[in-house]
Amino acid sequence: MSMLSEFREFAVKGNAVDMAVGIIIGGAFGKLVTSLVNDVVMPPLGMLLGQVPFNDLFIPMGSGRFDSWDAANAAGAFNTLAAAKAAGVPTIAYGLFINNVIDFTIMAFCIFLVVRQMNHIKQILPLPKPAPEPTTKTCPECLSTVPIKAKRCAYCTSPLEGN
Repeated sequence: MSMLSEFREFAVKGNAVDMAVGIIIGGAFGKLVTSLVNDVVMPPLGMLLGQVPFNDLFIPMGSGRFDSWDAANAAGAFNTLAAAKAAGVPTIAYGLFINNVIDFTIMAFCIFLVVRQMNHIKQILPLPKPAPEPTTKTCPECLSTVPIKAKRCAYCTSPLEGN
C-alpha cells in the first residue's frame, strides 16, 4: 500500500475529520477567549486595581543596547513593554503572563464544562445492548434448526461440526 493511499484512508476516516474540525473550532474559540480576556476582562480589572495596564507590567532585566544605563535607570526609562522591547531591553513580562493565566483558566473551565456535560449525557442515555448469544444453529445437511450444543441433528441424525 503506497503512502498516498494510506494517507487517503486515514484522512477519510471519521475520527480524523472529527479531530480536524475540533482543532479548527478550538483555535477559533481560543482566539475568542483571548479577546475576551484582553479586551473585556483585563481593562476593568486594571481600573479597579488603580489604573494598572496589565499588558505593560514588566520587569527590565538589563539595559539592552544602551550599555551606559543600568537596570534601575532602564526601569524608569520605559513606560511600556513595547518601548522596552524596541530598545532591546530583556524583560520579564509578568503582565502578559497574568493575561495568559486568566486566558488558560477560562479555557480550562469551558473544557471542564463540556466534558462534564458529555459525561452527564452518557449516564442518561442507555447504552446499546450487546447482541444476544445464539442458542441455535443450522444443520448443514437438512437445514433444520437445532440447539447450539447438539452433536447430531435431531431430524437427519448427521453429525454436527463445531463441538
